[in-house]
Amino acid sequence: MENTKKIDWYTLAFMAFSTVWGFGNVLNGFVYFNGVQVIFSWVLMFALYFVPYALMVGELGSAFKQSGGGVSSWIHETIGPKCAYYAGWTYWACHVTYIASKGSGGLKALSWMVFQNGSTYDTFPTIAVQMATLAVFLFFCWVASRGLNPLKKLATIAGSSMFVMSILFILMMFAAPAINPNGGFVSADYTVKGLIPQFNVNYFTSLSILVFAVGGCEKISPYVNKVKDPSKGFPKGMIMLAVMVMVCAILGSIAMGMMFDPAVINESTDSFKSYVSNGAYWSFQKLGEYYHVGNLLLVIYAACNAIGQFSTLVLSIDAPLRILLDNEDARQFVPSGLLKKNEHGAYINGIKMVICLSGSIILIQSFVPGAASVLTQLNKLNSVTMPLRYLWVFAAYIALRKSLNKFNPEYKFTKNQTVALVAGGWCFFVTAACCLLGMYVEGDIASTALNVITPVVLTALGLILPEIKKREVAKAK
Repeated sequence: MENTKKIDWYTLAFMAFSTVWGFGNVLNGFVYFNGVQVIFSWVLMFALYFVPYALMVGELGSAFKQSGGGVSSWIHETIGPKCAYYAGWTYWACHVTYIASKGSGGLKALSWMVFQNGSTYDTFPTIAVQMATLAVFLFFCWVASRGLNPLKKLATIAGSSMFVMSILFILMMFAAPAINPNGGFVSADYTVKGLIPQFNVNYFTSLSILVFAVGGCEKISPYVNKVKDPSKGFPKGMIMLAVMVMVCAILGSIAMGMMFDPAVINESTDSFKSYVSNGAYWSFQKLGEYYHVGNLLLVIYAACNAIGQFSTLVLSIDAPLRILLDNEDARQFVPSGLLKKNEHGAYINGIKMVICLSGSIILIQSFVPGAASVLTQLNKLNSVTMPLRYLWVFAAYIALRKSLNKFNPEYKFTKNQTVALVAGGWCFFVTAACCLLGMYVEGDIASTALNVITPVVLTALGLILPEIKKREVAKAK
């Protein structure tokens, strides 16, 4: 009877895959890394980063199979409660920029649904778009403050449908030349010379895009104790996840290489930004043309994306805040004002803090020239801030390996202690380096400044709160 309630390891892998992977990852890699040249970078990223990362998560899950709190609980067990608070704070803070991007992404998707082109949205005045984004954001903050979470199931459905669309894109694109031989497909260069990228400043400052794409498998860690034979099943699920992500990234890049010419993408800054913000929609628009169904696939994709963006927005306002403030160990470092709940059970002051921080980013971007530039800027900002939470995974892993006798996980990524510590340190270094390098945007001082200032402000705020709490406690005495 017990096993009927348990998840099979392959089910876990698919759950993790639909959480971690999305069509946007394929597009971003293709656009930022000069077309099919991204395959080389994907292979490197998987071999040197994602595979060890997934296996480390597997080991952490095996060691703490009774912990349902994910990374924060790992940090609490291996390092201590204050660092667990910082891990929770980082997870929440990363979502500040993510939240700012969801409104823009949702409006973009709606624009494609209605106008079925990318130019209409991109020609709207930036200030008008950002005011609309702010209005959408404030509305969903109100939804979150009412304790309403009607979009949770919708988010799951949208996420699943986006996952299905991503897989369908690959399958349909590979079949397209047979169905429509005269579709005007692009011939990509698969020679060694054509696949090796140029290792220039732009290459290294874009690596955060790939780190952002492959990260996040630790989000599935709360399910570790729901897996059959977790000490073996969870790591197997992580291994299968790594294989699936690698296959989809490479096949997706090849499929996209049949559709878009990197020379066109990179012919100007405006063209590049346009592909970053519209490329996913153009992909499904072209796919529809190959199959003679007009804009049907585009509209379906845009609808799924709009629902996904808006539902993720409300979840991102609410869920990370609850993860941080519901944690008893973290609460001792959080000022009591932030712990205040309204009559609907929502952390109202926490939501106000989200409004101030995410709202500021939305307003700052009112001065960015062009709606496409806003989405490009947010894309890069997310790639810099979101992976910062992965640092805690590697910190937890290093701490775990240093205390193996205490925790004794049944599954070990490697039995060699030196290799394990080097791998943990390496992944920590790669994540930090990619985030730091990603802050620089060549020829764009404003974006670079935003990429630097945002993490600094959020980190400072995270450091200040425990001090405020300390004074609060001292005054109470």
